[in-house]
Formats: sequence, C-alpha cells, structure tokens
Amino acid sequence: MPVTADLTKLVDKAYQDKTLTEIVDAPVSALAGVSDGDAKLLKDAFNITTVGDLGRNPYFRTANALVALTGGK
Repeated sequence: MPVTADLTKLVDKAYQDKTLTEIVDAPVSALAGVSDGDAKLLKDAFNITTVGDLGRNPYFRTANALVALTGGK
C-alpha cells in the first residue's frame, strides 16, 4: 500500500522532490530549521551527519520515547 506525505514543511526546498530514502541519506541540514551550524554541532557532539543518523541516534530516540509517554507534553 503506497503512502504519501507532504514534506514541504519538514525539509528544505531542495529536498522536497526527493524520495524518503534520499532524504534519510541527506545531510541533517536538509531538515527544515536545521542550519549548517546546527549540523556541525550535531556532528561534533554525536557524530550525526545524516537525517538517518539523527533518527537512529539512541539519545534522540530515548528522548522522543519519553516525550511520547507523557502524551507529547
């Protein structure tokens, strides 16, 4: 079953026509609101260079799970 999503508010304009696989493999700065400076800080602190690295990072996954358990507060 195909799934579609409107990514226009989630990723920078240059990545809006990319596949999900291409976005996951893209630099973390492809995410809307993440600057090149933010991307450098993520690389320096957590060795995160791609959107996929960010999504698979255990610290961010734990924080996301904790927030979800509180009902998103």
